[in-house]
Amino acid sequence: MKLTRVGPPCQEKPALVDKDGKLRDLSAHVSDIGGAAISPEGLARIAALDPASLPELEAGRFGPCVAGTGKFICIGLNYSDHAAESGMAVPPEPVIFMKATSAICGPDDDVLIPRGSEKTDWEVELGVVIGKTAKYVSEEEALDYVAGYCVVHDVSERAFQLEHAGQWTKGKSSDTFGPIGPYLVTKDEVADPQALDMWLKVNGETMQNGSTRTMVYGVAFLVSYLSRFMSLQPGDIISTGTPPGVGMGQKPPRYLKAGDVVELGIAGLGQQKQTLRNDA
Repeated sequence: MKLTRVGPPCQEKPALVDKDGKLRDLSAHVSDIGGAAISPEGLARIAALDPASLPELEAGRFGPCVAGTGKFICIGLNYSDHAAESGMAVPPEPVIFMKATSAICGPDDDVLIPRGSEKTDWEVELGVVIGKTAKYVSEEEALDYVAGYCVVHDVSERAFQLEHAGQWTKGKSSDTFGPIGPYLVTKDEVADPQALDMWLKVNGETMQNGSTRTMVYGVAFLVSYLSRFMSLQPGDIISTGTPPGVGMGQKPPRYLKAGDVVELGIAGLGQQKQTLRNDA
């Protein structure tokens, strides 16, 4: 299934995308796309509905595809070729950092360049959405705890991230630095999360053209690994790293400016389009 949220900010309605691409209103059946609705039992109840019996919604703004995310966990340097372009070694264990949940926005919302930014950068990433509480889970059972997948744009401010003392979080967490969606695609529609092509364009020019095949640490490993250090809750998102082609890795480096348009997508998960503008 493809699940989404449609409407103005903070007024989104939960919706199902039917086989013809029409948006079907789920409001009578779930309060939102998150929490219990994306548990195995919740998804089974949605799957049992006849889409034709649901009211059709007019196309409009897509909101973040998941509501109520408690943790937005990111994995750094998880593609060896991206680590190389960043001038960093492939880590012996996953690099973990957090992105503030206040960064989450819709997939086509404007991205705001924060005050003082000179190095706002792009990163297309596969997002993993947790569907039930995971704690100390094995790699073999890890995917049982996944509700589905989505496109994540891990927008980054490299000077904030790398040139100021401390950890990476402050370079990753500005408002609008976490577009997610347009869809939460349930895992039954993704045959292999390690075989998904992904791409990103800036002003029509392809900058990233990669695949989840080249991840250093795959989805099942990451879910298991993270569950050793913290419980993962329904609605939590794991952003699994980016392939090469980011602005920092260009020669010379290239960063986003107001008026730029970024488009990105992952095979089977949909695509995003954002216009950059300066924050007020």
